[in-house]
Amino acid sequence: MAGKLTYKEAGVDTIEAASFVTDIKGHVQRTQKNRQLMGGYGLFAAAFDMSDYKQPVLVTGCDGVGTKMEVLIKEDLLEIAGKDLVAMSVNDILTTGGDPLMFLDYVGVNKLDKDKLTRLIAGMCDYLEDCNCVLAGGETAEMPGAVPEDMIEFAGFCIGAVEKPDLVDPSSIEVGDVLVGFGSDSFHANGWSLVRRILEQAPDDLLSKEELRELLAPTRLYHDVVNDIRALGIKPKASAHITGGGLPENLERLFGEGIGADLVVPEWDNPVAQKVLAYTDPVDRYHTFNMGFGWVSVVTAEEAQKIVSAGPGGQILGTITNQEGVRINQA
Repeated sequence: MAGKLTYKEAGVDTIEAASFVTDIKGHVQRTQKNRQLMGGYGLFAAAFDMSDYKQPVLVTGCDGVGTKMEVLIKEDLLEIAGKDLVAMSVNDILTTGGDPLMFLDYVGVNKLDKDKLTRLIAGMCDYLEDCNCVLAGGETAEMPGAVPEDMIEFAGFCIGAVEKPDLVDPSSIEVGDVLVGFGSDSFHANGWSLVRRILEQAPDDLLSKEELRELLAPTRLYHDVVNDIRALGIKPKASAHITGGGLPENLERLFGEGIGADLVVPEWDNPVAQKVLAYTDPVDRYHTFNMGFGWVSVVTAEEAQKIVSAGPGGQILGTITNQEGVRINQA
């Protein structure tokens, strides 16, 4: 070996990584308008003061963007990837009745590209700012040889809290309760292994460039629905974020023994999504995609009509029955 090697010569630039943390501070500050960390951003761990809560219950969520990430990178839509990452975890926190407080991200790259990474963070902060959640920190790992040059490893972690009396209790669901769904903007960040397979095998002109970008719309953040329902003074018995597994699997997670649901799901009014769905099995698609509804809340029959207007796209989908499982009929 001719001479002594440096970390940078091995493909990792720690000085550039440190400057990246400084570069994104403006985006981070956007997420601290209504909630603040105890101590500054960029320390070894983040702290949040819980003294405003009387009986706080911590709730956590972790998720990623999945194989949709490959298409977003190819289409240079990194801001959407940042929004997807936040929504996938924050929506899960919201199902508990809790508030998203802090978010952390993990990014693994072959080589540090501050412009691309800043765009990811900017997309994250757009959504975090919307739902009053602080970007508390994260990890950026430069891993030449381990991460392909054309790929980004991307994962997110959310910490929330809910007052113990406000914690959603799915065991309170009863026969006769009603399921109200709220519209999705596209396939969100689930089912993209199937979508990618279809796009590879379908005719090249199946989707135009503009249609593909419409299909790649970010996962909808359902904080508006949750806030509107709270403003009505209604506490849902349960809520589900409809991700992989579609309506059946995600709703069945809420139901105890002897409880099920009958749903009538209208045809999804999304022409671009319908072009892709034409290549899918008519039964399997309901176990893969959200089919137009990314959020479902379970409430009493009396409350159902009130919450339909909570956020755009609200619609009564069905009722709770004493027959286990979820049965779907298309309107």
